[in-house]
Amino acid sequence: MVSTYFSYNYIAHHLKQSLTRVEQQPDVARESAYYKANIGKVRTVDDLMKDYRLYHYAMKAYGLEDMAYAKAFMKKVLESDLSDPKSFVNKLVDKRYREFAAAFSFNGSATPVAQSGDQTDEMIGLYTTTKKSQVDALAADSNYYSAEIGKISSADQLLNNDRLRNYVYSAYGIDQSKWPGDTISQVLRSDPSDPNSYVNTTFTSQLTGLNAQLAQAKSDASAADLKITGYKAQLSQPGADVTQLNIQILVEKSHLESYTKSISSLSDQIATIGGFVDLAGAFEFSPDGSLPSGVSAQTAANVAITKKRFDDSKAAVYSAASPIYEALAIKQFRTDLSKINSVQAFVSTPGVYDFALGAVGLDPGMVSKATIKAVLESDVNDPKSYVYTLKDNRYVELARAFNFDAKGNLTTPLVAQDSAQVLQIAREYVIAALKQASPQQEKAIRALATKDATAYQEAIAGIDSVSELLANRPMVDFILLAKGLDPKKVSTEFLKKIFSSDLNNPKSFANTQSDPRFAEIVASFNFDSKGNVARLPMMGPQKRDQFRETQANYLQQSLEQQQGDTNPGVRLALYFQRKAGEITSAYDILADKALSEVFRTTFDLPDSMASMQIDQQAKVVDKFMKIKDLSDPAKVEKLLSRFSAMYDVRNGESIGQGQSPLLNLFQGSSSGISGISESTFLAIAKLRAH
Repeated sequence: MVSTYFSYNYIAHHLKQSLTRVEQQPDVARESAYYKANIGKVRTVDDLMKDYRLYHYAMKAYGLEDMAYAKAFMKKVLESDLSDPKSFVNKLVDKRYREFAAAFSFNGSATPVAQSGDQTDEMIGLYTTTKKSQVDALAADSNYYSAEIGKISSADQLLNNDRLRNYVYSAYGIDQSKWPGDTISQVLRSDPSDPNSYVNTTFTSQLTGLNAQLAQAKSDASAADLKITGYKAQLSQPGADVTQLNIQILVEKSHLESYTKSISSLSDQIATIGGFVDLAGAFEFSPDGSLPSGVSAQTAANVAITKKRFDDSKAAVYSAASPIYEALAIKQFRTDLSKINSVQAFVSTPGVYDFALGAVGLDPGMVSKATIKAVLESDVNDPKSYVYTLKDNRYVELARAFNFDAKGNLTTPLVAQDSAQVLQIAREYVIAALKQASPQQEKAIRALATKDATAYQEAIAGIDSVSELLANRPMVDFILLAKGLDPKKVSTEFLKKIFSSDLNNPKSFANTQSDPRFAEIVASFNFDSKGNVARLPMMGPQKRDQFRETQANYLQQSLEQQQGDTNPGVRLALYFQRKAGEITSAYDILADKALSEVFRTTFDLPDSMASMQIDQQAKVVDKFMKIKDLSDPAKVEKLLSRFSAMYDVRNGESIGQGQSPLLNLFQGSSSGISGISESTFLAIAKLRAH
């Protein structure tokens, strides 16, 4: 009979080959192929549970086969919010349930959504910043005007200074697209008190006629409105000619629309002339455009008037930046955002459309909705897509802020890592840091690690490519430490090869590494073959990393079960090896029957130890084992070599003689720790809660 020591050490040193042999077994290959072919069809938790093979494959992958019957319980697990510490799954002591829930994205950021929570927060922050910067820019324009207007010596000099010209045009309501510079230059040279000046002969002379036309248009509009009211009243009278009355109503509505347009046009013309007259009176230029000796372009009073008119023309900008208006706009944006399910809905919802364009500095009144639709349907990863033809980064910023595909439908957020994966990395980092802390250091280390994790969560949102990620070595080290890897032993060049690997190719650089954690890191990011952030396709409720993890776990579980059929000791050792990196305290070992058995066997401790008080048991574990050593694969291997030798000593007579009672360690109750007393279970739960 082959010893546990030999069998375990052979498999541990040839793990990839052992897993490959399991993967090629007909029954394993058949179930894995079925899972790959059908998981993409799953849309809901119920879909998963209705398919026996998919459901049992996933349950086995996470060591939960014995709980497959408890579908109501498992549904609550899968529907839990992993980010909520009070959610159902996070209240369970057994970590397998959380791992199982984390393997799917039924409630995660992979769900198509107009904006993720991070995107919404960023847009609101951008809106606030943009509105403030716009107000600051207006103040800067006014300061510039005050400083420069006194240096102007001619009308043409004023008009040739873009910044001063734009300021004056805005203050006096002049549309640059409608009025050539020569016309405005002549207005500036005019004296409004001289009836023969340009502004009076060309524009003021029109006012009498325009005012008469305006009065007539208003009278005609009022008459048309009265006729419409009268015709509508006749409709309800006995014997009314409904058809003829409706025709007359339509005719008068057409007249009313024409009169209304005339009123608007005439009002604009009159206002423009008024602006020209005011403009002429606000400056001291001579008819030739020069200034008399010792005379400034404007008096102090007219400078003040011009600045006030400028501020009045920008009232909408000031209003939008006010705390009350801003709070209302943000509230409306959040409310309306939940209604957005397509690009068409986006451009048809002012509370979102105006807010989003305003956030990136675009004027909703100056941009066509057709342009915005094309922008939002652009592929920001394709330099040839429409958004880049506009040569304006504001449109790129808008396209990145929302999640629409080429057809205008919702898609997944464009981020280097989705929020669930970022949260998982952050959690793993804190756990890894605490392993290295003594009881006295734990509080300080936890605070520092939590601060680092928060910084990572904020920084990763700004990563757009592999090159940006690898250029940020502190961020890279954070990821490596979270995965239990030593950053000093991993070069940037090595990581470049890892990230450039094709994870779908089993012979790629990442997939041929002896340590699978490097491929896991790549799979946790959303980078395309060119190294840019991309929206990677989902396989039903699973992202790429979740699918890979599930298949890898299924193979590992199959290997462990098959070894357990021959020698339960090998299964125990493989199980401990797999779980070692997740152990953060003595209580993690005591809460798991299999891990406890490995510990007691390794150090030749009696089974009666399990009847001791939980705190006493924890002290025994800490006496014989340093938890932080479990992060070192070499030390774990040394420990398990000792275990396998001790196991042979303890169980030498039972190996190969049918199923060992130790197999029951993997067939416990729903809590995963059956055999431990109720009081012990409760004590562990309370301690873990701290």
